[in-house]
Amino acid sequence: MHVHEFQAKQLFAEYGIAVPDGRVLSAAADAATVVAELGGTRWVVKAQVHAGGRGKGGGVQLVQDGAALSAAVHAMLGSRLVTPQTGEEGLPVNQLLVERGVDIAREIYFSLLIDRAQERVMLMASAAGGMNIEEVAATNPAAIVTETVHPAAGLQGYQCRNLAFALGLADRQVGAFAQLAQAAVRLMLDVDASLLEINPLVVTADGELVALDAKLDLDDNALYRHGKLAGLRDPTQEDEREHLAQQHGLNYIRLHGNIACMVNGAGLAMATMDLIKLHGGTPANFLDVGGGATKERVAEAFKIILSDPQVEAILVNIFGGIVRCDLIAAGILQAIGEVAVKVPVVVRLEGTNAEAGLALIEQSSLAVQTASDLTEAAEKVVAAVQRRAGS
Repeated sequence: MHVHEFQAKQLFAEYGIAVPDGRVLSAAADAATVVAELGGTRWVVKAQVHAGGRGKGGGVQLVQDGAALSAAVHAMLGSRLVTPQTGEEGLPVNQLLVERGVDIAREIYFSLLIDRAQERVMLMASAAGGMNIEEVAATNPAAIVTETVHPAAGLQGYQCRNLAFALGLADRQVGAFAQLAQAAVRLMLDVDASLLEINPLVVTADGELVALDAKLDLDDNALYRHGKLAGLRDPTQEDEREHLAQQHGLNYIRLHGNIACMVNGAGLAMATMDLIKLHGGTPANFLDVGGGATKERVAEAFKIILSDPQVEAILVNIFGGIVRCDLIAAGILQAIGEVAVKVPVVVRLEGTNAEAGLALIEQSSLAVQTASDLTEAAEKVVAAVQRRAGS
């Protein structure tokens, strides 16, 4: 789960990580109040959206007076911000973070993530702050330094010093960086985060370390332990169908194709998408209904994928290991009965009660094709789309 920059910075501050003085506003009329509270003569206005590259899309503006701040607020609030990470539709800007300007001496990149190969938290740092770390990795990988945290011993002082020296920090900045790194590790572990990123972490003109930006991603699977943090979710920043699927315990990701997929199991879903692509089609989504799918959950999944206007055909691929295929078939028929289906549907069932499930479908009066194996199912659904395109 993504959180907004201002939310991440509130958590940073609780753990002793220095952040600029700032205020959040959701109404343009509050701009004057923010100026009075922050003081100073320079402010940064930041659109609060769940996407990187905001500066490239005009979502980060440095203003020098109250009139310019008010103009930026009026222009940004209520707009849709398009960045390299949002696609053409952009994301709605419902909140702004206004911060007092910081005198920057230099910029650093610093992040924590899960190294799944080593099964440890990894600290990553680079003196090339403010840049996309992917570009740095591609053009100058030696500029990135890392340390991993032993789960029993924790982050060690020498590891912090290794990173600080590699970043060119000296004197009291080394100790300040060590404190920041230790706080970041505690925060990441306490909230079950999968990513904590500060880009840039700046050294101010006074030699202080300040988190100028903040990104924090939380593990959805651990949110049951963090009721307060779960409340930070902003549905307006998510695809409407993805949010609805999450409410029903479905794993759904919208893609840009025209053949919808409904599968139980992530690995089987990936294989299904690959076969569709292999036979000349393009998947419209990833949808895993889970190993313990119920008739009701399948019906909701069907409704979600049918609500996507780009869908021109649907492929259902279910392996009945834990789940019974006849229940899946009943869910499919229930959903088709409740939603006007105007696209071809191909169903492949295998496993527990597969024959009974296929019989239910074939005995219905609905125009649903069945397939005996996955290759046949992929061929049928791609052919159905091609027939529609040619008609």
